Amino acid sequence: MLLLVDIAFALFALITLPVWLTVLWWKGKLRSDWAARLGLRRPVVSLGPRRAGVPRILLHAVSVGEVQAIAPLAERLRRDAEVVVSVTTDTGIARARQRLGDIPVVRFPFDFSWAMRGLIRAVQPDAVVLAELELWPNCTALCVRQGIRIGVVNGRLSPRSFRRYFRVRWLLRPMFRRLSFVAAQDRAYAERFVAMGVAPERVSVTGTMKWDSAASGGVLGEDALATALGIDRTKPLIVAGSTAPGEEAMLHAACPLGVQLLCAPRKPEWFDQAASAMPGCVRRSDRRSGRHDVPPSGRFLLDTIGELRAAYSLADVAVIGRSFGRLHGSDMMEPAALGKAVVVGPRVGDFQSTADALLAGDAMVQVDAAELPRALASLLADPARRKQLAENARAVIAKEQGATDRNAALIRAALPRHPAHAGGRP
Repeated sequence: MLLLVDIAFALFALITLPVWLTVLWWKGKLRSDWAARLGLRRPVVSLGPRRAGVPRILLHAVSVGEVQAIAPLAERLRRDAEVVVSVTTDTGIARARQRLGDIPVVRFPFDFSWAMRGLIRAVQPDAVVLAELELWPNCTALCVRQGIRIGVVNGRLSPRSFRRYFRVRWLLRPMFRRLSFVAAQDRAYAERFVAMGVAPERVSVTGTMKWDSAASGGVLGEDALATALGIDRTKPLIVAGSTAPGEEAMLHAACPLGVQLLCAPRKPEWFDQAASAMPGCVRRSDRRSGRHDVPPSGRFLLDTIGELRAAYSLADVAVIGRSFGRLHGSDMMEPAALGKAVVVGPRVGDFQSTADALLAGDAMVQVDAAELPRALASLLADPARRKQLAENARAVIAKEQGATDRNAALIRAALPRHPAHAGGRP
């Protein structure tokens, strides 16, 4: 089985080589730690020898968003377990090492059997915990062979992902059946995991950990960011986070006269197009440090990674990107947790449960593109309304919190009573 998966992955990679090399080049992602991704270099885990009776957990996050969500969980679990965090992307690796302090962070490789064997032998986990989904056939099969519990926390299966998976469920069902537990964000996600083959008694609804992580920690760097860009702190500022092509031009046109606008595109390959949509904008990449004059355009482009939270902290109104076009929305939780008046478009399918909770609590404003100019002008002219939205958001977040503790308890219950995994040959 493992060999068949390796052959399938290798054939697929060879057949699609021109496509994915072109995409990586276009996105500026050709430079990466390919030796680690391909499993040619085993991860180094600085935990020392296994301690008798102390479980070891491998907690996996794909990229920056999942790292943010699992960070509080990692900190809770390490009170009575050894924790190693694995991450897939370069930006996620950088953020994890910055956010998690002395918790070891390693690269999660491609799902070739030799690469996964190397990861398991290096970490020697008693349990592998995957954030949101990220199921792979060799990873799950090797864990089951070695008696390593494997489960999902913050589990989510969006409607369109579920439709794709369900068409080939005969192929994917073995992976889902191998899961020891699933902690789903809501009832709809839980039902989709069961439909894909997870035993119903292994699925729980624990809520989303992003309610916890959004409200945790302070904000660093907002003053430096404002100074470097030349943002006038005496004038109102709209911050649009995780925008998609077309939304920057829409926001530029909708922004009231005299109001500053900062856009943070979701993907680096969208940065240049966003700059063209905001004539005269100041790009963060051009102003890394020092004090600069306020630009006459009042337009700013956040074309760096890891500073969106600082940008949101400067906002009078936060607009959620990828929600006004054909995509499926971005996460609105962070600006709401920071006490900002949040405006979102009609497309929120990827974060439906979060949007439903905030809208039900009168903690967010939802409009379409035609209504956006009036909504922005109204909020900027009404500080009391902005304050009420912020207070309502804090109340919703406080009500929804607790998933991290529930997930930590679920993981502890799933651990073997006498942890003794020694990284033997799978």
